[in-house]
Formats: sequence, structure tokens, C-alpha cells
Amino acid sequence: MQRNSHMEAWLTLTILCLCLSIILKTIRNILFPGCPLPPGPHKCNFTLLRQYLTDPKTILQNLNAKYGPIFTLHVGYSGTDIFIANRFLAHQALIQHGTVFADRPKANPTNKVLSRNQHDILFNSYGPTWRLLRRNLTSRILHPSHVKSHAHARKRVLDTLLQSLKSDLNASGPIRVIEHFQYAMFSLLVLMCFGDKLGEKEIREIEESQRGMLVSFARYSVLNFWPPVTRVLFWRRWKEFLQLRRDQEAVLIPHINARRKAKEERSEFVLSYLDTLLDLQVLNDGKICTLCSEFLNAGSDTTSTALEWIMANLVKCNKIQERVTEEIRGVMAGTEGKEVKEEDLHKLPYLKAVVLEGLRRHPPLHFVAPHRVTKDVVLDGYLVPKYASVNFLVAEIGRDPTAWDDPMAFKPERFMSNGDQQNGGTTFDIMGRKEITMMPFGAGRRMCPGYALAIMHLEYFVANFVWNFEWKAADGYEVDLSEKLQFTTVMKNPLKVHILPRQ
Repeated sequence: MQRNSHMEAWLTLTILCLCLSIILKTIRNILFPGCPLPPGPHKCNFTLLRQYLTDPKTILQNLNAKYGPIFTLHVGYSGTDIFIANRFLAHQALIQHGTVFADRPKANPTNKVLSRNQHDILFNSYGPTWRLLRRNLTSRILHPSHVKSHAHARKRVLDTLLQSLKSDLNASGPIRVIEHFQYAMFSLLVLMCFGDKLGEKEIREIEESQRGMLVSFARYSVLNFWPPVTRVLFWRRWKEFLQLRRDQEAVLIPHINARRKAKEERSEFVLSYLDTLLDLQVLNDGKICTLCSEFLNAGSDTTSTALEWIMANLVKCNKIQERVTEEIRGVMAGTEGKEVKEEDLHKLPYLKAVVLEGLRRHPPLHFVAPHRVTKDVVLDGYLVPKYASVNFLVAEIGRDPTAWDDPMAFKPERFMSNGDQQNGGTTFDIMGRKEITMMPFGAGRRMCPGYALAIMHLEYFVANFVWNFEWKAADGYEVDLSEKLQFTTVMKNPLKVHILPRQ
């Protein structure tokens, strides 16, 4: 009897859902007559799903070539995923319809754990909590005055990095630079996040915890597809994933407690990101761990990846490297300094152009975090339905031949027009307010808040790399600009160099 009542309840619920779906579809057809979904595969088969899991970059490029600049893919946790690879459509969506596209999709199971149910800045729903967390980040630790206060941390990291490169210089064989870059950028973000009193042992411990989660993240991505099934089939993997998260918090919480105690004792220290989070009374330790982890991940691997791409192009084209060196020599004339200081960066427009061209040609992220639309929108004659997940293919947008001449070439000069040599820097609008021609940091309301800091870090380290060393390809090694998608879009064959100290 009870079983029959349950069946009746399920049958009633199913009928109600079908009726509601029909009603919504009818209303949508009335409001948007003749507007289909963007084209794409009719359904997601296992072959397509496997390709998407193992090599999303290639499958998305193939679908873009087949279906055009906007296409639909029914795969993953959100159901309907729409991909946009056109700069005009990106501007229409993110700038002209910015509020409608400002939300985030419901978190998949693994992101839900990592973000403490979307209680971070990247994946938080568009609303008061997101505004509070983002405003805390931008108005405090990312404010120019506080960024300047961490100049000593950048100097400390730079000195350590240059010394480690010199040590490798004395060893036999070529220098594989990416490991040096990764540790340096991670160290810098740790010092900004937890305070400048941490030593190498503490930094290495935090790095091991964070990188362990990132490196193994692909292993757990299968848990995001049909969660009720995969969580049962891969229960051991789910258990491992939860343990990794607990281990991560176990490493970070002692640093949180130590900083909290220092604040209570009113010890003298430079403001860190953690200090600003401790001032927000609404956050518990778990949420603080999530926000600290997000801060470290957002600015370390992306910056180190961009550094490797830029230096690879400077090694491949020595003329560009020498032009950067000559520009720096002009600024450093009359000084005996071995360091290009942050206050000198605004005098180096060609250096800035090199960094911008690196971000255009080799954006660290092939596509930014997905957006969710809050109401039906028509783009290019296609319907983007309410609650659909919308993704923007950043690399394709930045290599659009209608915006850039010879887009696959590395030409910093393209950012040097309109008298930029005289005004001390490029006038390029990285935020894409008027038009989007590249969007390595996203665009619109959910654009990466740390874009200015990231550009400054790239300029500072690239300037000091070429000022201290001449960079050449290692013997028998040809710089290969082929890409491979990991957490970021990395060099398929990592850069190997030989460096010569400059006189």
C-alpha cells in the first residue's frame, strides 16, 4: 500500500514537471518566436564526453570550426552549456547585458566542496555576499597603497629567484625554468596572503598542499558527471577527494590561528589578505581557508604560466629581447642598480606591450569560469535560455583575425600605436569597455579583480630577467610554442634555456 502511494506521488510529480516544462517552452516560443538554441551535437554520447574530459581544448576548437562562433554542448553538470568564441558576441553578453550574464552556474560536486558551497569570489552567486567578498579584496589588499606595501616581498622573491637561476647556471645542462617560476610566484602570493614572516619551510608546506589538490583535480573530474551514479561507482575516489580537502585545511588553519593571535596582540605587520578576511565576522575558518586557497591559485599558476610563455617568445625572437633590454638601459642610465624598480615600470612602454602581447597570444586560461544567465537572451539570432551555462573561449577571441593582423605572430608593436612611446605606456583597454579584442582576465562584472596586480608582476619580473641575464635557447633545443591544457594552458614542451649574466 505504502509502495503504491510512493509510486503515485512520483507519477504526479513527473506529470507536474512535464506540464511545467511544456508551459515554459510555450511561453518561450511566444516571447522568442523562431529563436533556436545555438547549433551543436544533438546529444552527448560517451565518445564526446570522453573527449571533453581528456582534451576539452581540442574538442571545443573542433566544435567551433564546425558549428561557428556560438554553439551548444549538452555535457556536464549544468545540462546546457553554450560556448562563445566571438569577440562581438562576448561584448554583447558581458558588457551590454552584463547584469544578466553576471551569475555563476550551480557548483558541481567537487567545486562545491572546494568552494564551501560557492563561498568564494570566483564561483559565488551574483549578489550581496559576492559583493562583500570582492569589495574586501579590491578595496584592501589589491588597493594600490597596499600593493605598494608588499614591494619588499616582491624584492625578496625576485632575489631568491635570480639566485636560484644563477645556481642552475653553474650546473651542467639546460635550465628548465617553469619550476623556478612556479615556486617564485607561489611564494609571493603566500607572503601577500599570510604575511611576510613565513619562511621557506612553511611556504613549501602550503605549496605541497595546494599543488596536490590541483595536480589531482583532473582525476576527480569524473565525479561531476551524473553525480548520483559516479559517486557510487567511484566512491573510493570521492573519499580520497574529501580527504585531500581536509588535509588542505589542516595545513592552512594553523597559519590562520597564528595570524589571528598576532592581530589580537596588535603586533606590527604589513596588512595581509588573511587580515582582511579575519576582519569579516561572517567567515568561519573553513570559508577563510577557501578564500585563501582561491587567492593562491588565482595568482600563482596563471602568472608563472604567462611568464614562461613571454620568456619563450623573447628567447625565440632575440630582437624583441634586445629591444626590451635597450629600453631598460635607457631608464637605468646613470644608476648602478641591478634591479628594475616598480616605480620605473611606467617608463617602459615597450615592456608593457610585450606583456600584453604575451597575454593576447598565450592567455593562461583557455576559457574563463562559466557564467549563468538569469533570463532568456537572444544572441546572434540564437536563444540563450535562462539558467544556461555560458563559456567564453578566451584564446580564440584573442586571436581573431578581424581584430589583429597576423594574430598567431608575436608582435608587441601592435600595442605601440597612437603615440604610446611618448605618453609612457599603451592606451589599450584591457577591460574591454568599448570593444573586446582580447580577454585574458575575462570582462564585465565578473572580470578578474587582480588583473592590474598580475600585469605589474609580469612587467616587474620580465624586466629584471632580461636586465640581469641574456636568455638563449639551450643547445639542441628549439622553442616550441605548442600548447597543452592542464589547470592552465602550458607549453607542451617546457622552456629550456641557457642564461648569460649581463655585464
